[in-house]
Parts: sequence; C-alpha cells; structure tokens
Amino acid sequence: MRSATTPVVSGQRASSWPAALDLVQSLSGLALGLFMWLHMGFVSTILISEDLFWIVARMFEGYFIFGKPYYWIVSIVVAAVFMLLGLHALLALRKFPADWAQYRSMGRHSSRLRHGDTWLWLIQVATGFALFFLAPVHLYTMMSHPELIGPYESADRVWTGNFWPLYLILLFAVELHATIGLYRLALKWGWLPSADSEAGRRRLVRIKWALTAFFLVLGLASLAAYIKLGIEHAPNAGELYTPAWIQEEAQ
Repeated sequence: MRSATTPVVSGQRASSWPAALDLVQSLSGLALGLFMWLHMGFVSTILISEDLFWIVARMFEGYFIFGKPYYWIVSIVVAAVFMLLGLHALLALRKFPADWAQYRSMGRHSSRLRHGDTWLWLIQVATGFALFFLAPVHLYTMMSHPELIGPYESADRVWTGNFWPLYLILLFAVELHATIGLYRLALKWGWLPSADSEAGRRRLVRIKWALTAFFLVLGLASLAAYIKLGIEHAPNAGELYTPAWIQEEAQ
C-alpha cells in the first residue's frame, strides 16, 4: 500500500534520483571546498620557511614514515581529487543553462531581481566553467610529476615554467567558487549562525566575504613568494631543494 506521504507526479511515484544526485553534488562540493582550504594552508607554508614547505611536501610522500619518499602516494591522492572534481562538475552541469536563450533569460531575471545571491550564483557558474578547463592542467601536472613538489621545484615551475598566469587565474576562480559554494550549501541545508533566518543569512554573507578576502590575500602572498624564489633560482632551475640540516648530516 502506498504511503500517504509518497510524492506522486501524474499518477506515478516521483523519482528519488534528482534528490540523490543533488546530495552527491553537495557532498562532493563540500569535500572539494574543504580540501582547497587545506591545500592553501599547506602551500602557504612557504611564507614561513622553505624548510617547512619541504617538510610538508615530504610528509605527504611518506618520507617520515618509510624513511624515503614514495611519490606514487601523491599521485593517488591527486587522482582521487581529479575524479571527485569530475564527478562534481558533471553533476553541476545539470543546473547550467543549456542554450543561449536560457542564458539571456537568466540575465534578464538577474537584472530585474537584483538579489545578491543570484549574482553569487552567476559568479559561481562563471568560475566553475573556468575551473573545468584550468584545474585539470594543474592536477595532471601534480599527478604526473609528484617528485617536483618542493621549494625550488615548485618555484621553478611557477616562474621558469611560466605557470604563474595559470595559478593567478586559478587562485581567483577557486577561492570565489569554493566560498560561494560553501555559502550556498550552508543556506541550502539551513546551517545558519542565527535563529533568525534573515539575520543568519546576512551574517553568513559577511563570513563568506571575509573568508574569500583571507584566502585571496594568503594565496596572492604565497604566489608572490614562489615567484620571488623562482626569479632568484632561475639560473639554477632544475636543482632540487635540500634542507641545510640534511646537507649537514650528509657531510
């Protein structure tokens, strides 16, 4: 016997697939957003010292557990992020406008409504489209050459390898997309920092822009540090970084 609460569409039971796909999209977006914040934290250790960044890079390769780096560990992690990103992108495409008429209708709607969240969604669509092309370049590089992650190695890639324009665009696209996505996710699931829904939304907007500003400043400072180190190390590009304390032990 059908439950009285079972949704019915045209005399038939409604499919649960759209809700399931939406849940997977939300969870994958949450995982990717949190990963990007952690990634920014790891990358920004270059601002503290080159040795600290070297330690963080070797930590993910199992250096301090096995006594030597296993680069394939990094490749596996990056491959998993790559697949999660692909899954999230495919699910998100369901909600993108399908043709020019829909884009035009969306533009008219946004202009008339003039609601901040609508414009945030448009920014998220634009940055998501950019990430679809930019992120795989970076992920493939990390997956295929995990041994080239370190102070000199990363700085050489940024400057001598001319990756800095890609990383600059990627920084803005990632941070805007991630913070907007997490903000909209919090709204969607009712994770508001106030019992009053409208006050909670306004507070959430302020938190969202504060996080965006923080990670953009942190990212720009980190990229500037890699560019500076890359310029200084350009005459010796390709040289691997070895901390001074390891050099002393080897002597």
